[in-house]
Amino acid sequence: MLEIEKTLLEKKAVYCGVDEAGVGPLCGSVVAAAVVLPLGLEIEGLKDSKKLTLSQRERLYEEILEKAISFSIDEATTKEIDQINILQARLLAMARAINKLNVDLDYVLVDGNRTPNVDYPRAAIVKGDALVQSIAAASVLAKVTRDRTMCLLDEQYPEYGFAQHKGYGTQQHLAALEKHGPCPLHRQSYAPVKKASALKIS
Repeated sequence: MLEIEKTLLEKKAVYCGVDEAGVGPLCGSVVAAAVVLPLGLEIEGLKDSKKLTLSQRERLYEEILEKAISFSIDEATTKEIDQINILQARLLAMARAINKLNVDLDYVLVDGNRTPNVDYPRAAIVKGDALVQSIAAASVLAKVTRDRTMCLLDEQYPEYGFAQHKGYGTQQHLAALEKHGPCPLHRQSYAPVKKASALKIS
C-alpha cells in the first residue's frame, strides 16, 4: 500500500479514487469515474481495467456499485475534446465526476501525472489503477460505461464497427473511416479523422 493511502487510512479520511477511459479512441466521449470505497476494503480480483477480461470487468462493475460508499461517472464530449484538447477534456471529465459525489471528501487520488482543478487536496499517482483500490474501481466503472456507450453507438452507426474496437484506431476502423468519412461523434482534432475528412471533401 502506498504511504499516502496508509496516512489517509490512519486518519480515517474520506477519499476517492479517480480514473478515466477513452483518451486514445478516435470517436466518442472521454469518460471519468470517481469512487469512494469503505476504508480498507479489498475487492478480490480488482485491478487496472485494461488487464481484466470483459466478463471480469462486468462482474466487478456490479460489485463496485454495490460496495462503494459513493460513486459518480461523467464525461467530456467529443465537441469538448476538439475544443480544448484531450488532456484538458480528460481533466474536465474527472472534475465533473468528483464534484458529483454525494459525500464530503478529505482527499482525492487521481491516476496519472496530472490532477483536475477541484477544491480538495489531491495527488496524482502514476499507475494508480494498479496501486490503489479506489482508483482501480474508478477505472472499471469508466471503462465499462464507455464500452457500453460505444456498443450503443454501433447500433446508430453500424458501418464503423464500434462494438468491436470501441472507437480505437484499428485497421477495421481506419478502413471504415476512409470509406464512409467521419460520423458526427468522431474527434475532428485527431489526425486519422482529419485525414478522412479531407479525403471525403476532395
